[in-house]
Amino acid sequence: MDASKRTGWGGPPVPAPDLADIESAARGMTQVVVRTPLVPLHSYETDTQIWLKPEILQPIGSFKLRGVFNWAANLSPPQRECGLSTTSSGNTAQALGYVARLFGVAARTLVPEWLPENKTQAIVNYGVTPVRVSLDDLLAYMLEEGWKQEPYTYLNPWGDPRMIAGHGTIGLEILEDHPDVETVYVPVGGGALVCGIGAALKALKPGIRVIGVQGKSNPSLAVAFKAGGPLWIEHKATVCEGASIPLVVAEMYPLLRELVDDVTLVSEGDVKSAIRRLALRDKLVAEGAGAESLAAALNTPLQERGKTVCIISGGSIAAELLMTILEN
Repeated sequence: MDASKRTGWGGPPVPAPDLADIESAARGMTQVVVRTPLVPLHSYETDTQIWLKPEILQPIGSFKLRGVFNWAANLSPPQRECGLSTTSSGNTAQALGYVARLFGVAARTLVPEWLPENKTQAIVNYGVTPVRVSLDDLLAYMLEEGWKQEPYTYLNPWGDPRMIAGHGTIGLEILEDHPDVETVYVPVGGGALVCGIGAALKALKPGIRVIGVQGKSNPSLAVAFKAGGPLWIEHKATVCEGASIPLVVAEMYPLLRELVDDVTLVSEGDVKSAIRRLALRDKLVAEGAGAESLAAALNTPLQERGKTVCIISGGSIAAELLMTILEN
């Protein structure tokens, strides 16, 4: 852990979206975003009381379409015509490309140099220009607000309120379909997904438990909660690369502390087992980050979690990796 480096760009804390903002986002995306179902987890043994929210069924294969579309739809036409830009480990950039095509504008993204080839190619296929940089340079660009020196309209994937409101539509759908749910497990990278879902759930059902899930290899939120604020951690290679960053930023930390009840950490083996189970039993292909939530729920006794929903957040997994996991 490194306490000497800056942990934010110096802006105010990111506010929670109002329920009205989330409901407005839901109304605005009905022609673009799939209203994903709640699917009971397949089990041969007993009723697990686990339901899956498969955001892998979105047109781009991840939840990111919700937030990115709501952000872009609320830009002015001149802002969109500048071209859209972001920083991404894959899924945000794919969503950006999909949305940019809807509005007929250009898109580009900075990506970490270790980004898997399948995600890089998907970004290109959606018409986005990827710019590979080191993880240090990518984080410096974000924390030093490098986008202010460029002509693009930039989406901050860690803290844009309109994006967070878009992600919150998942929470609305969960309670509409399963009002008795007691615990919701959400993968955490930068925190926008869990904050959006948490804002919607807590507004409508204050007693619900929202659990953030991270891999043990990169537990940035767990470390921050323990320390009482953001800290840098050493970034390690992981099967969960889509939700692995070396810090949660200072601007997001207060909102995460407000909306996330606890953080559960899962091992690489737990995640691979969850990927295998989802594919073979539930016929759902999830990437590592997407399967973290199920791995956490399966590791928690039913009496502790009660009726449970797991957000299966994305499905961008390399064919070779999936094959290896299924064979072992």
